[in-house]
Amino acid sequence: MNNATLRCFFEHKATSRWLYSLVVLLCSSLAGAHTLAEVRVGDPPDFATYQLETRAQLRLQRNFQTHEPLNELRWNSPGEWRPPTGIRPSKGILLVHGLGDSPWSFHDLAPVLAAQGFLVRTVLLPGHGTRPEDLLKVDLKQWQRVVNEQAQVLRRDVEHVYLGGFSTGANLVLEYAYDNPQIAGLVLFSPAFRASSRLEWLAPLTAWLRPWIVSPDGLRPMQNSVRYLNMPTNGFAQFHNSSLKAQRLLNEHFYDKPVFMAVAQHDSVLDTNYLLEMFQFRFTHPASRLVWYGEETLGVYDRRRVLVREDYLPTLRISQFSHMGLLFAPGNPQYGERGILRICLNGQPSNATRACEQGALTWYSDWGYREEGKVHARLTFNPYFDWQASVLATVLDELPINSDVESTPSSQESHP
Repeated sequence: MNNATLRCFFEHKATSRWLYSLVVLLCSSLAGAHTLAEVRVGDPPDFATYQLETRAQLRLQRNFQTHEPLNELRWNSPGEWRPPTGIRPSKGILLVHGLGDSPWSFHDLAPVLAAQGFLVRTVLLPGHGTRPEDLLKVDLKQWQRVVNEQAQVLRRDVEHVYLGGFSTGANLVLEYAYDNPQIAGLVLFSPAFRASSRLEWLAPLTAWLRPWIVSPDGLRPMQNSVRYLNMPTNGFAQFHNSSLKAQRLLNEHFYDKPVFMAVAQHDSVLDTNYLLEMFQFRFTHPASRLVWYGEETLGVYDRRRVLVREDYLPTLRISQFSHMGLLFAPGNPQYGERGILRICLNGQPSNATRACEQGALTWYSDWGYREEGKVHARLTFNPYFDWQASVLATVLDELPINSDVESTPSSQESHP
């Protein structure tokens, strides 16, 4: 935070939340393009103030994609879900989205956790929710700061704090949990501990020379209502930096609190064999579970704690599970079976992409999967969502799980 921001803040400090939020934004604008995390002075305020500040910033900076700006603000803003009892909860969980994503990632998971007695909160990482260009200057430290602040705020409000993360968000919460042993456990979806590409280490160097891997051309879509579709190289550089931290921690230490982890074997982004190995070797709590969507492999030796579910489901036209699809229920209004967002740009020939966009019969897969005679869109929902949630509940309750319980995916599964 520079001197102009600091001086402006102290000269106009206000007690009203709304006025406070507007002053912070005004001071930030006068001093330059600084995030709210950089403007912060002293202990973080309560979560409601954080929500108001973030939504005010989104209102000013977001490149709206639909004719429903209020919905877009709600989908991309930090959210809170409380248990239905009305009693002050004793346990809470902070959920952190991945690179290019938003709090919408937890639209289906959050109410399920709240129904299980958790105070659930989501955050918006700096550079997200507005426009992809805002990731050009973002730094890993800014993401870490938001996680640190909001974990601290949650610890003021509940006795037992859990952390959850998707992809890069899983790296951030893993680091915090290692540094703060009072964290009760972790919930990790497609954790980005190591990328599948061995050229990932070039991202920090490339960011200086090539701001975008795929330069904006006015034709390729940049974002939709809930996530970015094209990102600056710097975003991948900060993801790489977070992965290095996660690998160092995993190499040096065991983690003995309960961990729920879900991984798609054929994830095109991640080194899933590494994830399988790390879960079995490093996450040592007997109640921990890894849900492995794919095939039985020789790498699965801990058959009590690793639950395998088939990811080829031809009755649902699913060829394989994807990196992003694990979090969303089939009834999700954006990404579900009948959701309004279909990601046809999926690493296939241009004629297949056009056919997908024009409503051809479509199968689902992760990025880059091709099969003769089939058109594939990204799989953006999880037909095992309800079963997955039941496994997660048993991990958080530290109860034994029967790995022989059958789960049958259904195309008629209702929205939680």
